[in-house]
Amino acid sequence: MPIRQPMHFLNLLEQNIQSRPNDIALKNHHYAPGWETISWRQLSQVTQNLAQFLLKLDISPQACVAIFSNNCAQWTCADIAILNVRGVVVPLYPTNTADQISYIINDAQPQLIFVDNQERYNTLVSILPQCPQLKYVVVFNKNVQLSNAEHHVYLDDCLDEIPAMLDELNRRTADRNLHDLATLIYTSGTTGEPKGVMLDHKNFASTIQQHQKVIEFNPGDISLSFLPLSHIFERGWTLFVLASGGQNIYQANTLEVQKALQKHQPHAVCVVPRFLEKLHQTINNKIEKASLAKRLCFKLAMKVAKSCQHKPNTWRMKLADKWVFSQIRHKIGSRIKLMPCGGAALDKAVADFFFAIQLPVVCGYGLTETTATVTCQRLHQQLAGSVGQPLPDVEVKIGANNEVLTRGDTVMQGYYKKESETKKAFDGGWFKTGDAGFIDDSGQLHITYRIKELMKTSNGKYISPQRIEGILIRSPLVEQIAIVADMKNYVSALIVPNFNLLKEWAHTQNITTQNPADLIKHSQVIQYIDKALISLQAELAKFERVKKFTLLPNSFSIEMGEITPTMKLRRNVIYQKYQAHIANMYNRV
Repeated sequence: MPIRQPMHFLNLLEQNIQSRPNDIALKNHHYAPGWETISWRQLSQVTQNLAQFLLKLDISPQACVAIFSNNCAQWTCADIAILNVRGVVVPLYPTNTADQISYIINDAQPQLIFVDNQERYNTLVSILPQCPQLKYVVVFNKNVQLSNAEHHVYLDDCLDEIPAMLDELNRRTADRNLHDLATLIYTSGTTGEPKGVMLDHKNFASTIQQHQKVIEFNPGDISLSFLPLSHIFERGWTLFVLASGGQNIYQANTLEVQKALQKHQPHAVCVVPRFLEKLHQTINNKIEKASLAKRLCFKLAMKVAKSCQHKPNTWRMKLADKWVFSQIRHKIGSRIKLMPCGGAALDKAVADFFFAIQLPVVCGYGLTETTATVTCQRLHQQLAGSVGQPLPDVEVKIGANNEVLTRGDTVMQGYYKKESETKKAFDGGWFKTGDAGFIDDSGQLHITYRIKELMKTSNGKYISPQRIEGILIRSPLVEQIAIVADMKNYVSALIVPNFNLLKEWAHTQNITTQNPADLIKHSQVIQYIDKALISLQAELAKFERVKKFTLLPNSFSIEMGEITPTMKLRRNVIYQKYQAHIANMYNRV
């Protein structure tokens, strides 16, 4: 279906400003003077005045403007203001290192950047000598100590109306169109340098229009935003929420998501598999420590759920829900009617658990290059292991080597300044996702592995490290894991244990040391984790099973370059850093 100009995000935003001016549009979870709650009328005033400030600084149409910040209402206000002047938003992950920021700024060439706190401001100031084109810095938090009084300013001081800029702003408004570039999002770069993905307003308009066909999200509904806005998943969802007249609540501290869910009782919240895996572990741990009666009650309820799959209205399921499942959901959020999950594969056992307790998790699949969603599950049609059906106007097919191909109005313009990379990404108009998969008889897509990450053992067997990692991380004892197998004669693993649980167990075994470096060397600890891994690997073929593993005392981190801002493993970095450990697992020193 053709995407028409009224579906332009800013036009949809204006409709909501006109129809619900006094309703709340944005809210910061933490107290921020002047930014606790923002009505639709205030949102209009703030973004229009900020847009005038950008025009005063000669930000030209289609010029890049960067945002380097944690989630907050100010982030979205800056986003909208940049779009209002037909600018191009360049999000930076709040966890980006100085080198990563420098690379992106020098590639995108923004004149202005928004930043939130002292730490990120200091990081930014440290790289300014390498980025001469970056002239202006606008800071969200007024407590930040500024080092440049002339060109570094606080956001609150940029929000006065500038009448001289009104005519130019009106001209920009009249000239905006769906073919304008809206954002430049840099991929994480697990193997090479990051690529800037060019998404235009047509991409977002199509995404919004298609989601409104398959998702029930009504004006006034509340969404909690805690995944990084710098990622297409949360950013695209936030634009959808606002285009639909919803309220967005921002949670910057991921450690306090549970509190925010209880306080605000949102109707929707986007999650990643690791969030659900940890939630699953927490629930199971609490059940294990509960009374015998409660454990038996839960076990019976799960048995009922399994026998009544996709039949929530049977009397047995209603009883199980009343006495068990509804109480679990209440602790998560009693009003949640949608929990989109993406970013990686959700383990089948975890998916089955949340489907059983009727938490409305809907798994989807997409990439930055496809403006997030390619496929998504529909409520009451969830199938564990699948990522759902294509959006109404998105085409999906399986190409050579079982690669998932897609095309439609949500697919990117290309990679910024990288024509050859753009050409490689397409095959006759179809975007090559780099993921292998299949479509079942019901039309649901299943992702099997990442083609570029497929490993071949020295015995000629191909394995998917992501699949094995997904199975082994089911263990509450495993916090992070990196599989090693390429050109090796068996599979091994580097494992970062969950030290909180490990210390609790060690205490029950009268193991006195609590130091991580000492714990991982203890023979009882190694045997304990080995036993946990053996029980999980039954569903794997023999050649896929981990034969040896090494426990690590420190987590893989963004700062050390071992994982990307989207928490994907940078395998080459990890293998290089731990090459001695890997050699030991293969009896080579």
